[in-house]
Amino acid sequence: MKMFNMFFDIEKEEQWLNKQLQKGYRCTNISGLGIYTFKKTDNRYVMRLDYQDYLPKKKFKEYKAIYEDFGWTHVVRYRLGGKQYWQKVKDDQNEIFSDRQSKGNYYKRLMVYSFWLGMLCLFFSYSIYKDSGLYLTEGLWSMKGSLFWKALLFETPFVLLRSLPMLMVVFFGSSFYRAYRKYSILKEK
Repeated sequence: MKMFNMFFDIEKEEQWLNKQLQKGYRCTNISGLGIYTFKKTDNRYVMRLDYQDYLPKKKFKEYKAIYEDFGWTHVVRYRLGGKQYWQKVKDDQNEIFSDRQSKGNYYKRLMVYSFWLGMLCLFFSYSIYKDSGLYLTEGLWSMKGSLFWKALLFETPFVLLRSLPMLMVVFFGSSFYRAYRKYSILKEK
């Protein structure tokens, strides 16, 4: 079974994956595009997500070996950094070692990405809107009757596309704020 889902919160993704495990579907692969592949299973599994920055080949092998010694299976391998997906048959030891620190690193990186992508969209928005308004049809507001409505309805989809960068600024701003709050909470503990 394949499912598509996108997550910006590592905790929500882990909860969602564990709900799929409770339904009897074990995760076998996760693509970078958000496509999760599941396989029906009778065993009870648990899944944990860990966040690691870039690890050299030797350190990555050591990192994997430590977890595999405790029965964890690495579902997705990203040696260059990012989320690491670990799964194992459910028993009395279901937590991984670096949960808090790895989540802190994840939220820190998410803040940086959100900030710079938001700034890029803000710059792009400024360059679009600096010389004109949203509607570009000359004399649109002085038109009358059906001609006005036809011109307005024709141009509105283009206005929505032109306003997309500003909506992305709002999205990345809220993403930055949520990541900052979660990072602050983790630092306080």
